[in-house]
Formats: sequence, C-alpha cells, structure tokens
Amino acid sequence: MRQAIATPGRRRRHWHEPERAPPSLSRHVLVVLGLLLGLAAMGWSGHARSADRLPDAQRIEVVRMAGQGDALPVSVGIPLPPGALHDAAMLRIVDAKGIDVPAAVTPMLTWHVGKEKGTLRAVRAQFRGAPGRYYFLVDTKRTAALEPWPYAKGLVGERPAALATLTPEWLTASLIAGPQSVARRGEAYAGYVDAQFKWAKDMPVKDSTAWLFDRPSTLFKAYVRTGRADYLEAAEESYRWYMKGIRREGIAASPVCAGGWLPDEKPCDVKYVYIEPILLAVALTGDDGMHDAVLVEKMATLWNNGGWNGEPGPYRHPDDYFTERLAGLGLLETVAAYELTGDETYRERIDARVGWLQAHQASNPDGLGDDGSWRNSWNVHENDRGGKDDVRGASPWMSENIIDGLWHAWLVTSDRRIPDMILGFGLYLERYGWIDPKLLVSPHDWRNGCSGPDGQIAWYWSSSKADVKALMKIQESEGWYSDGHTVELGLPVAAAYYFAHDAAQAALFKKRFDAIENSYAPACAAISDTLRRFNWNNRGAGVAQWMIRQTPGAGRAP
Repeated sequence: MRQAIATPGRRRRHWHEPERAPPSLSRHVLVVLGLLLGLAAMGWSGHARSADRLPDAQRIEVVRMAGQGDALPVSVGIPLPPGALHDAAMLRIVDAKGIDVPAAVTPMLTWHVGKEKGTLRAVRAQFRGAPGRYYFLVDTKRTAALEPWPYAKGLVGERPAALATLTPEWLTASLIAGPQSVARRGEAYAGYVDAQFKWAKDMPVKDSTAWLFDRPSTLFKAYVRTGRADYLEAAEESYRWYMKGIRREGIAASPVCAGGWLPDEKPCDVKYVYIEPILLAVALTGDDGMHDAVLVEKMATLWNNGGWNGEPGPYRHPDDYFTERLAGLGLLETVAAYELTGDETYRERIDARVGWLQAHQASNPDGLGDDGSWRNSWNVHENDRGGKDDVRGASPWMSENIIDGLWHAWLVTSDRRIPDMILGFGLYLERYGWIDPKLLVSPHDWRNGCSGPDGQIAWYWSSSKADVKALMKIQESEGWYSDGHTVELGLPVAAAYYFAHDAAQAALFKKRFDAIENSYAPACAAISDTLRRFNWNNRGAGVAQWMIRQTPGAGRAP
C-alpha cells in the first residue's frame, strides 16, 4: 500500500522581470517543512498503535459548547502540509484508547502550488462523541464510516454544539497561515495578544470599524499559534457574523457592489472585503456553508473593480489616488482567492498587482528617485488634491499591509521580485520611518509612555524628501500616539531580516525588532481606545515571531 504521508524531515537592489512559480514550493517553505514537520518523534506517521503511543501532535480536544448529551456532533477542520494526504479515506479518528470512532472525512481544500499540487490541504472530520480527547491518524484506510452532515446542522442556534481544537504544533506545521511558530511559554508577543483579547473578545456588532483589518482572520491566526479554544470560538463567531453581512445579489460593481459588506452601509468600500477568513474557516473549522464559488468570485471581482475607489492599476502620476492599505489588502485578498480556488485568473491578478507595486517602488512617477517606499501624496491621501505644501512620503503603518500582501504572494508564487521589494521597504523604514528619540521632548512627546523609555514610534507620515518640520506638523495634527501601530511594524522589520543578504543590514533589523518588543507591554495591550487596534496589530504580526528566529537571509537560501 502506498504510504500516504510525506516523509518528515525530507527533507535574491535590482528588480527582475515577472517569473511564474517553479514546479516546487518556494525554497523557504521547504525549509519550514524540514524544521516544523519533525513530528516523527511524536508519531505523525505510521500504523495503528496502542493508546500510550498515540501521537500527541495529532490530538483533538473536544469541549461542550451548546450541545447536550454524550453524542455531540463534532466537526473539526484539519489543515495539512503539502503532500501529507492524497486520499481522505486514509484519515481516521480514534478515541483516547486508540479505538476507531465512526467518522466522515470530507476534502475541503487542495494545494495549488508546488510539486505536491493536488494533494489535500484541509479536510473536515465529523464524528459523534462525548467531550474529551481524540486523535486523527493517517495510516490505514478508514473502516468506521459515518454519513457527513452540513456544518450548520452541528450548531445550536448560533453556537456549535461542541468545539474541537488541534494542537499548535500541528496547526503551525500545516502552513495554513504560512509558516508560524508555536507561541512559547512566557512569550511577550503571545502575552500581548492575550491581554488585548480581554477587551477584544466580545462581539463588536455595533461598531463596523471594529472589523477593519479583518477581525476573523486575526482570531484564526491567534488560534493557529496557540491551539486555544477561546480564540477559535471567537474566530468562528466573528466569521459567521461577518459573512452574513456580505451582499450576495446583483453585480460586483458600483453602485450595487455585490460581494461588499453591508453592516457599515457602504458595500462599495472594498477595505471591508476579506476572503482570507473564508480560507481559514474552511480549513480550521470545516465550515463551508457561509460561501460558495459565486460569492468568492463576486468578492474578488469587487476588489478587481475597486468599488467606489475606482479600478485599481499602476501608479502613473504623482497626483494619483493611492493608499498603502488598499494596495496591500487588495493583493492579500487576491492571493486568498487563489489559494481557496486555484483559479488562474486570480494568479494572473497577483502578478499584475505585484508588478504595479514593483514599478511604483522602483520608478516613482514623481521623479524624486527610489527610496524603497511606495511614495505618494499626503494631500491626495487626505482628499486635498492640489493643496499647498504637499508632503511626498508614505505611511509606515499602512505600508505594513503591502508587506503582508507581498509575503503571502511570495508563499504561492516565489516571485523573484518580492524579496528585494520587502528588503527595500525595510531599509526605508529603518532610515526614514522611525522618529529620532531626540525629537520626543515636550511638547512633542508623541509616544505613549506605556512601553517605557525604549518604546519605538514611527512617523504617522514619513518621508525621505520632506524636512522634519513638515513631518512634525502632520504628527502634531494626526499622529499623537502613533506608536499604537508599532506592534504590526514588527512584520516589515522581521520580513526584511528574513530576506537580508547583508549581515550588517540583518543586524540592524534584529536590533530594531528587539526594541519593538518593548511595545508588547501589558499596559500598551490594555489600551482599547479603538476596537480595530486588535486587528491592525495582530492580523499579520504573528509570523514575525517565526521570521526573526530564522537565520538572517534565510528567505534567499538555495
């Protein structure tokens, strides 16, 4: 019988022309597999075994939520690394004694890139049982069968009858959210997320801005690094509420904007359109009842049309409207659409969006040269086109969205342009993004004292061309306590470190990241002045904890 498990441990400042993905996964992902899939010692492959030899990394913990009795309907999403599973019939569920439990296992996602293309990326396992510990095994064909049921049938009202979690060891190794590290005991960043969750866990149904920057994905990713049931419960609840607000009828263009989000009464505002949580919900809960292919197409098409912002495209003129947020989120959600469907249309749109960003960064039409940012107009950004005293520059914290999008695009394309783009912005941020501590004196101490004397703060609007007085004027007007965005800036710093080919540059990024860790202070996490802070801080920041612990420049390793 063919082994169904991949053998554990099996174990590029110029811009280049577009390159399609090679037949294998990008090089750094193969390294991840070698490092994170060292689960053999925990029994991640092999045949049936006695109860005392069940693989701990493949543990399923079932907790009662709204269900009654000891035959709870359990649905659990099981994400899978590339090549781990070819046939859903080869995955079975056993109880804590190693006895087979009748189960239904349904393919949910497949891998669309690399030489393991076509293998399963996620399945949904369903079984009935009491709260407690179970395991999934991939060794022999499942014989204890059960008829599957629609995911919604396992809900009692709006809550699941039972909630099933996996271990963070398995979740991070699965690459469902890209490479991640398990949150270590006592980790400062994990403690920051936990402290924020204390005020962010309640459903913000009355504040539409609380969903900006994608609350469901933020929670799902917190679950991936920790395996915590409360994160998963909040993620699922947020996901289902969010998806119920998506307009499904009509065309995906203004003024109808099918695929847009209705609770803010602005369905054409694409910055509220998120496809990534669909991917994560399908993989981590097995919930496939909140979307279909038509809806995903409408959401992706709305991003392609631009909603009320107009059709996106290259930055061709200094007075073009541009925000780093729209550019980054548009790329990120296009990548998610491709990961979810494998549709080559989305793959082509990824290439186009990366090309727009590469050209903007390398050949800015304002003629002021290349500084590594996506330099644009402060006045146009503030809807003051043609206003006096414009400041050509970039928003450090909004640019984090571009880095997040580029990182996800790199994971599925291995596009050779991306590492230099990420490194270029990292160098810009280091040179021009952070406020010199010498400027932080009364009455201009814009930094919140919660992170202590070593807390970092970036300009609300930065520039390599404008003088400090112009930047200070904007900071005084808009940027007080812009260090509330410092946590997410760990991503561009760590990503630049990951792609840095120069040891001195890597050392600068590592030093900056170590300083950013001051902003993980519990007193900073307690600040809840705007509910969307939880999302903007954490949607992309978790992977930085993995990146900064790799060898400098590991992303360029052969």
